[in-house]
Amino acid sequence: MKSILITIVSLAAGIQFSQAQPLHPSDEARKIQIAILFDTSGSMDGLIEQAKSTIWKIVNMASKMSAKGKSPQLEIALYDYGNDEIKTPNWIRKRTDLISDLDSISGQLFSLKTNGGTEYCAAVIESSINDLKWSANDGDLRLIYIAGNEPFNQGPIDYKKILKIAATKDIIVNTIYCGNYEQGVKEFWYDGAQQTQGSYFNINSNDEIRHIDTPYDKEIISVNDSLNKTYIGYGKEGKYRANKQANEDMNASSKGYAVMSERAEAKSKSNYKNASWDLVDGVDQGQVKLDSIRPEDLPAELKGKSKEEQKKYIDDKKAERVKYQNKIGELSKKREEYIAEETKKINESNAQKDLGSAIIESLVATAQKTGFTVE
Repeated sequence: MKSILITIVSLAAGIQFSQAQPLHPSDEARKIQIAILFDTSGSMDGLIEQAKSTIWKIVNMASKMSAKGKSPQLEIALYDYGNDEIKTPNWIRKRTDLISDLDSISGQLFSLKTNGGTEYCAAVIESSINDLKWSANDGDLRLIYIAGNEPFNQGPIDYKKILKIAATKDIIVNTIYCGNYEQGVKEFWYDGAQQTQGSYFNINSNDEIRHIDTPYDKEIISVNDSLNKTYIGYGKEGKYRANKQANEDMNASSKGYAVMSERAEAKSKSNYKNASWDLVDGVDQGQVKLDSIRPEDLPAELKGKSKEEQKKYIDDKKAERVKYQNKIGELSKKREEYIAEETKKINESNAQKDLGSAIIESLVATAQKTGFTVE
């Protein structure tokens, strides 16, 4: 009897202990969380243009990573700072929380405007640390990228104290100075990165991104048009979000064939999710049940149909989507091979780092150190 009682007590204690510990199930996809903090003062027009031209390349690199065979869940947040039009203390504005809604990220990015102002790096880092919902799971990757061109120690807040807090939360802060490398070191951008073992880069923010157009771009863009027709908007958000998707395609297209191809590739990957407004994703991801949708919230093409007919229509659209996404994936691989060959012809001394390549370089290096693999 005594041994039975001891066993029962031990089991109960074990249950209580397991309930008290935050677990990260081994079968759960790890997260990559990235907060990008943009200086939008008057001299930063080039930086914003670089961001618009490279955002989808960054997204695609994250989508090529995996841990234990699973692709990570990508979440991105945007801030801008140092702009007199921002009417908040220290001229800081949170554009988005850490979200996986890539169309909203793109929309906010393309809405950024520059204006004269005062840039306080420590203050915007502090806001991003305190205001965003950072993961508490040890296996997840938490990254901040801050870009600007004023002294890193400017403002009323001690950057070392803020970065010490970041380090305790395992948030890695990477700094991108828009100007001469040595000047960035003198202005504490290098030291800022060192506080959390992050990376320091310098870029010429006024350089135009040099893209390599390929023989595959036009076909990728054409398949993307077909892919868009597989989305079935529902509810109040359906029509608005479908239009937003088209608008972000146009924004990417405004930067050239290469950027639009990169966006199309991103739309073919698992990180491009639209369950909140698209029935194919909503049903597939278990976030929507057809029985729970009010008739008035159904799209025109499903109104008046039986549940069986609705399900078949959604299943058919899902099959079409998979076909187009696979096609984009095949073409994108050929496109990357073409770009790799063309890149070999470029003298490395002429290859200049830009915002996107700086972020990608540090993202890959940090992810690999923490157990992610890259295709």
